[in-house]
Amino acid sequence: MEMLHDFIILTKILGIPLIDTEDFIEMVLRFVFNSTVVLIIVRYLYFPITKRKDYLFTYLSFSVIIFFLCHLLANVKLGLGFALGLFAIFGIIRYRTNPIPIKEMTYLFIIIGISVINALANKKVSYAELITTNFLIIAVTYLLEKKYFVKAESRKIILYEKIDLIIPGKREELIADLKERTGLNIHRAEIGRINFLRDTARVRIYYYENSDEPDNNDG
Repeated sequence: MEMLHDFIILTKILGIPLIDTEDFIEMVLRFVFNSTVVLIIVRYLYFPITKRKDYLFTYLSFSVIIFFLCHLLANVKLGLGFALGLFAIFGIIRYRTNPIPIKEMTYLFIIIGISVINALANKKVSYAELITTNFLIIAVTYLLEKKYFVKAESRKIILYEKIDLIIPGKREELIADLKERTGLNIHRAEIGRINFLRDTARVRIYYYENSDEPDNNDG
């Protein structure tokens, strides 16, 4: 009790209220709303198709940090410049780390955007506008992901031993051989690490599948 009393005295000296009930409730409600929207996108739209638990963890963590970072610093008058700066910082991450697939980068951009919008929306933005914005983002993501406008592309990494076919001039022969061996509708392939001692290469194949079977991606 003595420590609590000392803490209360310290907050009064610093001019910081122990709790602002209205702002605290607003923060909790916004956080719950933002987390619900993000969870719908990453757990029920992204994850069932890709099965990437590592990115699932990344997206949820990013959402929490970005939301609180923006919300708690919203009163520092950083405004739009601050929000755009965040996008620039996380854009640079792509060039400073291992390459991230375009689709995963797109989802990361969506998660950051949603968290920034929900955290920085001020009183000039009505709750109806905020809810509608989030709903439209979910709806567009759902339509694009569920094959209404584009085919769902899956990918796998395989160990390939015919390294004489990995040269650019034999790309069509490579695709044909991969199709025959895997039985998949492969439309492109990327050559990764090559081991000349074992005459093997890591090949990332991209294909369209009509079934809803889970895709066991390992890269």
